[in-house]
Amino acid sequence: MSREAILNAVRKNKPESLPLPEIDLGLFEEEINLVETFIDNLKFVGGRAVQLNNMTEIDAEIKKLYPNASKIVSCVKESALGTISINKETEPHGLEDIDLAIIKGELAVAENGAIWVTENDFTIRALPFITNDLVLIVSRNDIYLHMHHVYEAISKRDRTFGVFISGPSKTADIEQCLVVGAHGAISLTVLIV
Repeated sequence: MSREAILNAVRKNKPESLPLPEIDLGLFEEEINLVETFIDNLKFVGGRAVQLNNMTEIDAEIKKLYPNASKIVSCVKESALGTISINKETEPHGLEDIDLAIIKGELAVAENGAIWVTENDFTIRALPFITNDLVLIVSRNDIYLHMHHVYEAISKRDRTFGVFISGPSKTADIEQCLVVGAHGAISLTVLIV
């Protein structure tokens, strides 16, 4: 069959679109401590969280956690630790030896320890994945209970690149040999302010 014949057959046999199901979000409401639940679930997926009292503690905490980091990209104005500047013209392959990236997380999800980050908060899309270690800074007021709530919140955003990050990069083979840092950062620390 020609390409056009295949595409016509697909168009002809396309099922009717169905509306999305109505979900009563009230069924998912729970009276829990969002920060504690987020911390527990982030730890479960291999990340760690540190609660800070205010933004002025960010640099001291990062220095304590990553004392040997020298090649640092900071994408947040609250941190003065950046030693490498990047912009839209920066070649992503040139970031392969970055020790630490510091990025703002827009939203966090208590149920699974995921953090929503967008390209508005880091100039180079590869940055959170190419760095050795990753620090995300999240406001405790931006922690949501479930993905349903977060999807509702991010549906109002500009349609730019965004991704959920949950724990450090990891993979396991069929023999269940876990490898951390296989496709991205070796560690993920979330600073909750």
